[in-house]
Amino acid sequence: MPDPSTDAIRAALATVNDPEIRRPITDLGMVKDVRIGPGGAVHVEVLLTVAACPLKDKLRDDVTAAARAVPGVTSVTVEFGVMTPQQRQELQSSLRGPQAAEPVIPFAQPGSRTRVYAVASGKGGVGKSSVTVNLAAALAARGLSVGVVDADIYGHSVPRMLGTDDRPTQVEDMIMPPQAHGVKVISIGMFTKGNAAVVWRGPMLHRALQQFLADVYWGDLDVLLLDLPPGTGDVAISLAQLLPGAEILVVTTPQAAAAEVAERAGAIALQTHQRLVGVVENMSWLELPTGERMEVFGSGGGAVVAGSLSRLVGADVPLLGQIPLDTRVREGGDAGTPIVLASPESAAAQALAAVADRLAVRRESLAGRSLGLTPAGR
Repeated sequence: MPDPSTDAIRAALATVNDPEIRRPITDLGMVKDVRIGPGGAVHVEVLLTVAACPLKDKLRDDVTAAARAVPGVTSVTVEFGVMTPQQRQELQSSLRGPQAAEPVIPFAQPGSRTRVYAVASGKGGVGKSSVTVNLAAALAARGLSVGVVDADIYGHSVPRMLGTDDRPTQVEDMIMPPQAHGVKVISIGMFTKGNAAVVWRGPMLHRALQQFLADVYWGDLDVLLLDLPPGTGDVAISLAQLLPGAEILVVTTPQAAAAEVAERAGAIALQTHQRLVGVVENMSWLELPTGERMEVFGSGGGAVVAGSLSRLVGADVPLLGQIPLDTRVREGGDAGTPIVLASPESAAAQALAAVADRLAVRRESLAGRSLGLTPAGR
C-alpha cells in the first residue's frame, strides 16, 4: 500500500474540532506541520492556544484517531506547541471578526438570532437553578447550541449541577467557557478559590455580567439561559441594560406566599420593557406510592402568578409547566447529571422537557427586522 499524502492527512484533520471552540483545528490555524515518514509513520504538530490546555489529552486522541483512519497510516505521533501572541491575536480576530476591535455583547446586536431567557424568581429556594440547568440540558439534547450564564454571583451553583469543575481557558482577552452535557457554561465560581464567598457591590456585579456576555466566546448559540439571583436587585437591572431583548421566565412554587413574591420579580418587566415568556411552577406536588398527589406546598401558585402578570402587562403570560417534587432532581443536581438526562422517564423530567419544547419552538418576533422586501413600482 502506498504511503498516504499530506493532503489526505490534512483533510482528515479537518474533521477534528477543537474541544473548546468547536471548530476544525485546520480552520483555526492549529495544525502547524504534518510529516510522513517511511512506512506510513505520521507526525503531526498541533499548536495549542495556551500551554496548560485542559483538554489536551482529548485533542491528542481525536487527532490520532482521525489520522489513523487514513489508508496507509501505520502510526501517529502528536507533538504539541503553543501559539505565539500574534497567532493568538489572529485567532481572536478570526473568531470575533476584524471589525470587533472592542468586545461587544453579540446577543444585544440587532442581527442576533439567539433566544435569551433570564430565569428569575422572587425568592430563593424555589428551585430556579435546577430548572435552569435541566432546561439547558434538555435543549442541548435536542441538538440546539446552548449556553448558561450563572448570574447568581453570590449563590452560584450551576457548574456543580452540570457536573463540571473545569476552568475557563483564556485566549488573549477572550474566555473559552467549559462545556458539560453539550452546554457551555460560565460562572464566577470558576474564578474563585474553593468555596470562597463573593462580597461585591453593584458596579462589580454589573462588570462581571458584562464580561460574561462580551468577553466569553460563546460561538453561534441558539439559546442562552441566565440563572439570575432571587429578587429585583442589581443583576436584574444590569441585565435589562445589557440585554434589553432578553425574555423573563419566572419560577415559583405553588404556595401563596411564594407566588406573591414571584409576581414582583415578574413585574420588573414593566419597568425594563422586557417580555415575559411565561411561568414555571416548581415542586407542584409529590406523587405517593398509591398514585395520589400530596400538595406539599399548596396549589395554584403558578396559575395565580401567570394570571396576575398577564393582567399587569396586558398580554398573555402562560403557565408553561408544573414540575412535581422528585428526589432525583436533587440527586441529579448533586451528582452533576440533570434529571432530564439521568431519568428522562420520570414525571419531573417529562414536565421539564415539555417546558424546553415550548421554549425551543417559540415564534420569533419580526419587530425591528429587515424583511428584505422592495415596494412594487406603480
